[in-house]
Amino acid sequence: MSLVLIGMLSVQFGAAVSKEQFSEIPPVGMVLLRLMTSSLILLVLARPRLAGRSATDWRPVLALGLALGAMNWAFYESFARIPLGVAVTIEFVGPLSVAAVGRRHPRDLVWVGLAALGVVLFGAGPTRVDALGFGLALLAGACWALYIVSTAATGQRWPGVEGLAVASTVATLGVAPFAVASAGARLLEPHLLLLGALVGLLSSVIPYSLEMVALRTLPARVFGILMSLEPATAALVAALVLGEWLTPLQVVAIACVTAASVGAARTMSARDAVPNG
Repeated sequence: MSLVLIGMLSVQFGAAVSKEQFSEIPPVGMVLLRLMTSSLILLVLARPRLAGRSATDWRPVLALGLALGAMNWAFYESFARIPLGVAVTIEFVGPLSVAAVGRRHPRDLVWVGLAALGVVLFGAGPTRVDALGFGLALLAGACWALYIVSTAATGQRWPGVEGLAVASTVATLGVAPFAVASAGARLLEPHLLLLGALVGLLSSVIPYSLEMVALRTLPARVFGILMSLEPATAALVAALVLGEWLTPLQVVAIACVTAASVGAARTMSARDAVPNG
């Protein structure tokens, strides 16, 4: 349990470190540096087999790579404009929607409605949220949903983390032209390269490794509930590191989305535990 919580804190501290550098390098530049770090480490660890792969093998991993690149780019552009806790909360609607698809129980609709209420509250309070940042967070959530679906499909054809290594490389190559056009020579500045590597470790390598270890012993239901705390974790880290203190209404909005995620995780895990037939 502690490994999952440490992983969530690591992700959000990585995002906070990134945001502090946006005055020197645009968000897409930091995304490239993060993806480069995670790609290199994953390629060394996985050493994916590329020869002899069919088009059926490549389709899901290419979709995963595009989803990963677009998700990170949209998310970083989002929290460059709005508070980190707000961006994470809005983005979290993506995986919650995937979890609710195909469900017919009234409780599932309650969780979706509660999450929607949380998103609406961000735009209804006295403190207005930047419209572009809000929209980019929603786009990141949609890409996160595609990422989840593509990960499942990729895992069926690529063993271990081979698919993730290839997808991360695809994401890096996809983002690179835009990052070079936007950031230029700043991508080669030593201190930014080091910070980008740090963000890659904090936001990708460390949390992924901890989650993999935790999932060996932690029930899926407990893991899902713990991951539902990510919006609250993001808000806490943003407040302490970036000074992004939220309004009471925004805190209520985060609580709505978190409660919806916890409820969905508990309901769906309990239902999956019931034998069929």
